[in-house]
Amino acid sequence: MDKKINRNWHRQFVLVAGGQAVSLLGSHGVQFALIWWLAVRTNSALMLGLAGLVAYIPQVLLGPMAGLASDRFDRRLVSVTADTVMGLLALVYALLLANFALPNWTVLLMLLVRGVGDTFQEPAIQSLLPQLVPQDQLLHTNGWLQLLRGGAFMFGPMIGAALYATLPLPWVLMSDLIGALIASAALLMVQVPQEKQIESENRNPERLQLRDWRAGLKVYRRDRSLRVMLIADACTMGLYAPLASLYPLMTSGYFKLSAGFGSAIEFCFAVGMLVSAAIFATKLKVRHHLLLAGMGIALMGICAIWDGLMPATLLGWCGFALGCLLLGAAGNVHSIPFTTYIQTSVPTVELGRTLAVQTMINGATMPVGLVLASPVANLIGVNHWFVVAGSGMVVCAAVVVWQLRE
Repeated sequence: MDKKINRNWHRQFVLVAGGQAVSLLGSHGVQFALIWWLAVRTNSALMLGLAGLVAYIPQVLLGPMAGLASDRFDRRLVSVTADTVMGLLALVYALLLANFALPNWTVLLMLLVRGVGDTFQEPAIQSLLPQLVPQDQLLHTNGWLQLLRGGAFMFGPMIGAALYATLPLPWVLMSDLIGALIASAALLMVQVPQEKQIESENRNPERLQLRDWRAGLKVYRRDRSLRVMLIADACTMGLYAPLASLYPLMTSGYFKLSAGFGSAIEFCFAVGMLVSAAIFATKLKVRHHLLLAGMGIALMGICAIWDGLMPATLLGWCGFALGCLLLGAAGNVHSIPFTTYIQTSVPTVELGRTLAVQTMINGATMPVGLVLASPVANLIGVNHWFVVAGSGMVVCAAVVVWQLRE
């Protein structure tokens, strides 16, 4: 694999990662503005749960198709198409919002469409990276990629909150299109060594999709450790997804604070991501990627419990912000080693399908978590759900670490 890598891979990687960071900067700003707009207008945990739910529906329905596209077409073009279409649809929604009084459910529709784009873009980018970077550098480049993404995650909500406070929502949506165009231009400048694609005599689209889905499952069947971590990752995402969707309600509903405090929570989460990603981006040596990923799940659970135990005071909000910072760091301790293990152990021509299986399974468990969490959070309180979810993650981590050590 490595002998096909371009000698100027550093420059190629910077172009890809930088472009993606700019795109995410606009996306996170728009996402924050849309969710906050919805939270202020509805003040409903159920509505915010639905907002998180619709983003994952495309992962379940279109996950195999996205993996198929990533493995059978130029991964640059798959990513560029998905990013550009999302930006153009943001423009259309902005024009409609500026001229009509759109109901709240149209935000859910917009988030659904963005979920479709993310479903195709994410496996394409992750599968592209091993074609650009030497295998022994993947852990560090994944760290750098997360570092840039963390920066976008940090400043995106800040920009979104600032724009939301000063401009009408339609103008805020324009940042999504600008970021998409910059990322697409950067990606098209990269020269990617093309892998020989696996062809099939069967051209029936439905059978091709089913065959590729089974091919992705075979990767997990032949690697027990990867299979164990896939199950743990799915359970963790099912517990964690509601927390991410309920962050705005914790700030506005539980702590009774403004959008600026909500943006600060996103900022703290991003700082944690940045610090941990910077550590991975250095010459950090990891002997057992999956064991470290399991420990990351345990840290995520502990941080969620901490957040849920904070009192509804300003000092409690400060503790909540600290927990979010540590939660951002813990997420990378889980995701970076897990992604690196997949990229280094799975052949490049199978990466798209392998990642699509992970995306689809996570996409199925996340909505289940959201559907269960939203009414329970309304019943017992959002803060108490953080404790319940965190406890579940700790139990999940204990089981998976025990299995991996065997």
